[in-house]
Amino acid sequence: MTDMGFDWQIDEFMVFCRSRQLRERTMTSYEQTLRLFQRWCEEQMNIFTVDKVTESIIRRYINDLQERGKYSFYADEKKKETNHPDRRRDFRNPITVTTINNYIRNLRVFFNWLDRDYVLQKNPMRKVRQLKVNRKAKEFISDDDFKKLIAQLDKSYYPEHRDFAMIMLMIDSGMRLGECSCLLMDDIDLAAHKVFLRAEITKGRRDRVVFFSPKTEMILRRWIQFKDRYVESDYLFPVKRSGASIQVSNFETNFKHYLRRASLSEKVSPHCLRNNFAKRCLMSGMDIYTLSKILGHSSVTVTEQAYLDLNDEDIGRRYQNFSPVARM
Repeated sequence: MTDMGFDWQIDEFMVFCRSRQLRERTMTSYEQTLRLFQRWCEEQMNIFTVDKVTESIIRRYINDLQERGKYSFYADEKKKETNHPDRRRDFRNPITVTTINNYIRNLRVFFNWLDRDYVLQKNPMRKVRQLKVNRKAKEFISDDDFKKLIAQLDKSYYPEHRDFAMIMLMIDSGMRLGECSCLLMDDIDLAAHKVFLRAEITKGRRDRVVFFSPKTEMILRRWIQFKDRYVESDYLFPVKRSGASIQVSNFETNFKHYLRRASLSEKVSPHCLRNNFAKRCLMSGMDIYTLSKILGHSSVTVTEQAYLDLNDEDIGRRYQNFSPVARM
């Protein structure tokens, strides 16, 4: 007889995830979501097995998330004692729709897995849909602000020279920060002005190639010469002390520091470099199929949803490049 207990089924699910070689970050997200849901079911609903979870229970859980607020419920009581959530400024602030939708997505993956293996008679997630999200405009950085930003970096200082080269490569190629931070020296072809992104470092787990300009080539050549004087590493953008690749979180911290120096909004993130790349490609007339391929999206639809929200001013500027009268 199959053990329907939460502990057993979650453990089995995590074994399945590992067999599929999912990213550590993805697996952590799954397990945290499921353990949190397990504790809520046991403490709030007196439910200890997965087969007792119904659509109604799922919807009550979603409502509870919306009402409780941030850090009001922990899967592990020890973490609550260590993290002191009640001391946080955002304690009990509303949980964002995006976060709740991530929980819904993770629960759906888990219950679909149970349903696929015929563990459940009825999948409780079958009719549960994600919450409606009001789309926010993509964050961009103006040319003037970008110049202010990079002017703050001191290229005689190893970390800032590295970060400068990363910033220029990302805005010129459209690659993600997580991809850029893990590049090896062998991934880059300076002469051909292209970078090979290995499947293991891309979000979609597929190899792809991105490109950069001759100007960025010169920036990279100077960086590599500078780097090689101080550290031996197979990584293109290593940490000076260890030679390991720079961590995404460390670069994000540095990036905020540069924004403060330039008196720019700290709400701007490194991802805006990718957004700027995509927008400039569209404004210059690049077709969306080519852009989608470069960005590594799973389909053109993803690219359309993400970047085809140009405002009237953007459309007007782009129109001038194609005006029939202007071209006569």
